[in-house]
Amino acid sequence: MTRSRPFLVAVAAASVVLGAAGCAPAPERTPGGGETAPATDFCARMVTNSGGLEDRSFNQASWEGLQVAEEEFGIDADVLVSTAETDLEPNVEQAVGTGCGFVLTVGYELAPPTQSFAEANPDVDFAIVDELVEGENIKPIVFDTAQAAFLAGYLAAGVSETGIVGTFGGGNQPPVTLFMDGFADGVDHYNEQHDAEVRLLGWDKEEQDGTFTGDFEDINKGVTTAQSLIDQGADVILPVAGQVGQGAAQAALDSGNALIIWVDSDGYETLPEEYRPVVLTSVLKNTGDAVVEIVESSMNDEFSNEPFIGTLENGGVDIAPYHDLQERVSPELAAEINELRAAIVEGALEVTSPSTPD
Repeated sequence: MTRSRPFLVAVAAASVVLGAAGCAPAPERTPGGGETAPATDFCARMVTNSGGLEDRSFNQASWEGLQVAEEEFGIDADVLVSTAETDLEPNVEQAVGTGCGFVLTVGYELAPPTQSFAEANPDVDFAIVDELVEGENIKPIVFDTAQAAFLAGYLAAGVSETGIVGTFGGGNQPPVTLFMDGFADGVDHYNEQHDAEVRLLGWDKEEQDGTFTGDFEDINKGVTTAQSLIDQGADVILPVAGQVGQGAAQAALDSGNALIIWVDSDGYETLPEEYRPVVLTSVLKNTGDAVVEIVESSMNDEFSNEPFIGTLENGGVDIAPYHDLQERVSPELAAEINELRAAIVEGALEVTSPSTPD
């Protein structure tokens, strides 16, 4: 079947990337792919992390992918929503207990139960989003978000009027700090290319330490954390904290002069419309298409445990369009970002992090 990427990239680019040797090929699909496929006996279950389903992040994107698979392939799909850590293991157990051939789990919190239940159920195919878990019947779905975040950091530095940008995370974990590392390197690269001195608040790549809210759900913590960065002069902020990031959008809106860069999905589309004026771009993970492709492989007995690693080259990551803030991005800056994307893909510019998936 012929497939095409569902999201638009921020700038027309020759796609590129740091070599993903050994990575699974990019999944592609045609949105709305025609008539619903005839029903099959195959069923799939998904378990969210404790952030819940409508997190405007990878739980939501993963479920949307599973729903597309349900429509395209005629399978039975359902989701078990975790609202606390105590739900995680029972929900995986319940998913396996349905007798379905495919179980999708989301996030690092679900790594232990995913691994233990996969070992106990070798005839079930498991996939886990945003975490590398080893197992003969476990396929990790991970993303080299540092590559796209590098572009976002360069953009933030180029757009900033105060010469100060900021970031914060929900927790000091590799899927979070990978964004922050790429963002920091993008800011540094802008300074090198323009003989500038844009400062980054909230993250020290060398020390691998910075500002964290301690959870991914409390929006009020996002407000106070972002406000602290704004009070120090930051006018572009990257929150890597799930729903907490909405608080950063609120703080930016209230400030009247700050912008945010969303993560995982296009924040312009997924956040409430009132925040559209402050969403500069988003660092995207193309989770949904990966899920569709992996479900199809499981249905066709072609499932493998080779990790899917989303990159700029295979369309698994990128930055979103600038939407209403297009005029804030000069043609010269947009062209530079095009060139950087191409350089990363070609291997001429390498974006690295201690958290880079391999």
